[in-house]
Formats: sequence, C-alpha cells, structure tokens
Amino acid sequence: MAAFSEAEAPSPKIYIPEEWSEAADAIAYDSVTSPPPVAIVCGAKNCGKTTFSRHLLNVLLQRYQKVAYLDIDVGQTEFTPPGFLSLTVIDQLTPDLTIPCLKTPDRCYFFGDISSKRDPKAYLKYIFALYDHYQREYCMLKDSKNPVKVELPLVVNTPGWVKGIGYEILVDILKYIGPTHVVKINISAEAKNLPAGTFWLDEDHEESVNLIEISSARQDSFNRSVLVQKDARLLRDLRIMAYFRQCFPSNLNITTIKELANALAFHPPYEIPISSIKIKHLHCQNLNATIVGLAVSSEDSEHLPSCVGLGIVRGIDTFKRLLYVLTPVPQSSLEKVDLLLHGFIQIPTCLLQVQGVVSPYMSTNVLPSS
Repeated sequence: MAAFSEAEAPSPKIYIPEEWSEAADAIAYDSVTSPPPVAIVCGAKNCGKTTFSRHLLNVLLQRYQKVAYLDIDVGQTEFTPPGFLSLTVIDQLTPDLTIPCLKTPDRCYFFGDISSKRDPKAYLKYIFALYDHYQREYCMLKDSKNPVKVELPLVVNTPGWVKGIGYEILVDILKYIGPTHVVKINISAEAKNLPAGTFWLDEDHEESVNLIEISSARQDSFNRSVLVQKDARLLRDLRIMAYFRQCFPSNLNITTIKELANALAFHPPYEIPISSIKIKHLHCQNLNATIVGLAVSSEDSEHLPSCVGLGIVRGIDTFKRLLYVLTPVPQSSLEKVDLLLHGFIQIPTCLLQVQGVVSPYMSTNVLPSS
C-alpha cells in the first residue's frame, strides 16, 4: 500500500552546480543589507526553478534571520496545498531540497485552480495584493508613517508557463514588483526559453536590475542528481493528503492512503449552517464532494477575502440547511469563516476509490447548482 508522505520516494542528495551557487551568493552577499534583495526566479517548465529557489532561501538565511517567500505557482505550491497564492516568512534552513513542507503562510488567498489560464486578472490581483502586503510589513518605504521593525529579503518562484498569455502575465509581475535581481534559467531547447536580456523592461526604463542567467542542469559530471523529477499531479495529490492528515494527531498511526481514507470517512465533520455563510463559485458550480477554501470576507470591498485553510464538503443536508465539512483548521479560526470559495481543486481519486472504504462524499441530498 502506497504511503502519502510528501516525497514520492527517498531521493539522492541534491547537488547544486557551481553556477547556481555563484548566482545565489551574488544575490545574498553582493548586495547591501538595506534594502534587502528581491529576487524573482523564472524560466520554462522543469528547468529547476523550485530547486534553485529552495537553495537561494538557504543561502539568504545564512545572512538574514528571516526570508519572505512569495509562492505564485498555484499548480506546484511550495508551502501550501495547491490552488493557493501565498506569502510565507521562513526562518529555518531546508535540509533536504527534494522535499517540500507545509507551513502556515503570513497571508494567503485561495485562487482555486492549478493554473492561471482561467482567470489571469484575478491571478494577478492576488499576487499584487500579496506583494503590497510584503511591502507594508517588511519593507522600509520612503513615505511610510509606520516603519517596519525588520526588513526581509524576498524570493519569488514563478510558474513555468512562459509563452503566450503566460509570458504576458510574467511581464506584468516583473514590472509590478520591480525586483533587484532576476534569475532566468535556460534549458537546452532554446525555443522554450524566455527572450534574451531584460525582456520585461521598456526602452526608457532607468532603474537598474541585476539579471542573472544560468543553465538548467539534470546531472553533474559525476552523474549526481541536480533536479527533482516531478509527477505534477501526484505531487498535488500528496500535498492535499498531507494537508488533511493534519485533521488527526501526529501520534496517530496513519501511514498509508487506505488508512487516511478510513480515518477521514469516520472523522466527525463540522456542521456549518448554510445561513451563516456565503458561497462563491470561483470557476465551477457543483459543491458537494469538493474541496473549498475557508475564507474570511473583508468589510472593505477593495480588499480580498483572506483564506485560513481548506475543507472537504463531506455532505449537504438541504432539509436541516447544514453543510458538513472536514478540515484541520482549528475551531477558533473556523468560527471567523463566513465565506466558502469553491474552485477546481479536487479530492484525490485515491481517497475515493479505496477498496473496502465507503466514500462519505457522495450524497444525493445536495443543493442545486443555481
């Protein structure tokens, strides 16, 4: 029986090429301490952006006590389940660059999909809001009336969609953030790479930016692994399962998918009166047997609803007007939730099709989609 730990299998120790080490050192040590560097890592799919970003985090943490990480790859998130855009403050080194881990973000928004293709405008709106939050909390702005206690460097790991609309989105992100450093990772298939030079800048742009171009690497001269080979869908499922494993005490013996499916099937859900919440369908309509973002709406219409976590809509009782939701979010935070955000993040099929387990997520007594 397969286990659902966040790594597919024990991976060999990652070897970082000298070119990558020099790039990370240049960002961390060749810059002044104030303001700290803001680095955006970009490139085509599977070029090593995540591995380099994790390495850069470790190098920055050798100089700074904390580093901010803006995670905008909704399909391959770093510190949250998939579908989130988040800003997380990191204060510990990552000993194994092959294994991502769940952390509590400083602020996050639920986009509800694994790609920005369906709604690029909303995607950019969330990213800009997170960066604005970073600036308010961790940057010493010239005209700020409330100076921050400590300035933090920022690492931004971008998606690998760099053609067509994906390219335009990346350009908008680069222009809005205005990083001090841009790391562009090139692969051997030149047609898939980003354009040469500072492709996002206008000709009359005056501010300086450090562009660092490095090559993707699969193996070094000793055939040591450099990049983490990814099965994107499997990694998303593992991340979701690891998240909902948090519904149970860590000392409870749940190590396989079947054990987790059994535990979730018999775990008592929260009862949420339908009258106490609003439901927002981000990309689709059917609500039952889905994963939803648990959000707190903002009184100010200009502000976006912050998300405190995910829940599984286990069932809907239309007669009692109740929703039954499974979530690891503590009750104290859950009591603030007044908005369910419904997107395209799905319950892993392996949790629904385990032999000997009757799925609790399929009910005929459901709310209409209208």
